[in-house]
Amino acid sequence: MELSGAPADVLLQRPWLPVSISGFQLLAKIWFGDSAYHILLTDMTSVWEERMNSDAIQRRSQDLNRRLRAPVKAFFSHLCEVVRPRLSGSGEGADGEAQISLTRKEDGNIGMKLKSELAGLPFYWEFHCTPAPIALVCLQLVRPLLAMSRLLQQQVEQLGVLLVRKDAEIQDYRENGATLSRERLQTDAFEEQTYREDFMAKTLPLVCSEQQQQGALGFGDDLQHLYASVVAHRGTHAQKRKLSEERSAEEEEPDLRPSLGVGSVSGETAHRDREQNRNGQADATGAKMADRAAIQQSLPVTSEQPAPRPSSKTKKKKVIGLFR
Repeated sequence: MELSGAPADVLLQRPWLPVSISGFQLLAKIWFGDSAYHILLTDMTSVWEERMNSDAIQRRSQDLNRRLRAPVKAFFSHLCEVVRPRLSGSGEGADGEAQISLTRKEDGNIGMKLKSELAGLPFYWEFHCTPAPIALVCLQLVRPLLAMSRLLQQQVEQLGVLLVRKDAEIQDYRENGATLSRERLQTDAFEEQTYREDFMAKTLPLVCSEQQQQGALGFGDDLQHLYASVVAHRGTHAQKRKLSEERSAEEEEPDLRPSLGVGSVSGETAHRDREQNRNGQADATGAKMADRAAIQQSLPVTSEQPAPRPSSKTKKKKVIGLFR
């Protein structure tokens, strides 16, 4: 399988559509580009995918159609016109004579064979779908379904609160003398726990029956709209977060450069100050030594006092080392 095709966010915007091929009930999500495609198929037990780029499509077309010597763009539009309607649940495509079949293989893969006619010549194509990685399944199916489930649950909770308020409003009308003009419009007060128990007892067996399982693969119009809203909001949120991260990174870069410049300037200034201090200290030390030498030289000349007489008794000095 050639890893190419639509980016994850582009494929995420595509809806899951119910299809029936060779008696198999599936959900399909497809993307066709200029010369590449990416398809996802699921029967709610497994998920399969195939990604093909231009080079891989060219090689497979030559293997399946020996007489075809045309670039990919020359026949890829025909492939899209034939396959897209059949993988989007709309039935027949532009080529009404085209036939497509699906087989499940022992290794867990599935294959779809297409036979149509292109420019008066038979045109064959095969899809080799392999199990999709878990990360892709979570991104394209599990996470949106969980978000949809949570959204619907919150909607049910809000509707329950609204019904309780409506019952209180109706009770207030009755207490003030209001009556119904038609008895058939009268309803019982809403009790959430009783409603849930009754709903599960009546609806759950129908949903879990074998007949309903086949129809449950299809997303209705409302669910498809809800799925599109969930993934669109998620994509917008991710894009905003990416833009904010890029902006914060751009704002940090100008602050770093001046700090480096100031640091280098201050470092050079400090170095020059240290050099000046050293030179100043050396000059001061040299000046002090010159003053001392000048004073010592001037003392014998200016002093006219006689030298003191030596003492008659010489004291014996103790030998003192360098360190006491």
